[in-house]
Amino acid sequence: MIKRLASGLLLAALALPACAAFDVGQLMDDLARHKGGKAKFVEKKYISLLDKPVISTGELTYTAPAFLEKRTLTPKVETLRLEKDLLSIEREKQKISINLASQPEALAFIDSIRGTLTGNRAALEKNYLLSLAGNPEKWVLTLLPSDQKISALVLRITVSGSKNQIRSIEYLQADGDRAVMSIEPLEAK
Repeated sequence: MIKRLASGLLLAALALPACAAFDVGQLMDDLARHKGGKAKFVEKKYISLLDKPVISTGELTYTAPAFLEKRTLTPKVETLRLEKDLLSIEREKQKISINLASQPEALAFIDSIRGTLTGNRAALEKNYLLSLAGNPEKWVLTLLPSDQKISALVLRITVSGSKNQIRSIEYLQADGDRAVMSIEPLEAK
């Protein structure tokens, strides 16, 4: 009986590494395996000057590693397209393109999205301190800016999801305004 109990405890102890705590490295590996897809989004922007949030809806398209498109359908049609370091914005009949290499703070903000989508921990850690809570089924990744220029714009970015799917992104700006985007995957690649 004691021998059986001791061998059972030994087996349980050997199995512990297989059940190790969920960490940032494991999450990044899971996210890196996601090659893209399409999703619907609802974004609520809470702006201190307004009584109620501004709500927009639309579609997201992501193709690893460097293509991301946010197509807002309501309240007004707008398309933001990120291809490598080129950000294009289309509204009505206007189109603007910005080379993010010449905008380091904007690039750091974009890298928070792109780094999370691609599971690129090194890119995230260039500008953010990372903190992870939860488990593979329900996780929350918090990004705190480690650079003063970025923290003058953004206090915190919180990304949550399940497995290798991002389900929401919240940005808390330095001025107290915030945006919360809920994401519902439509199809994965």
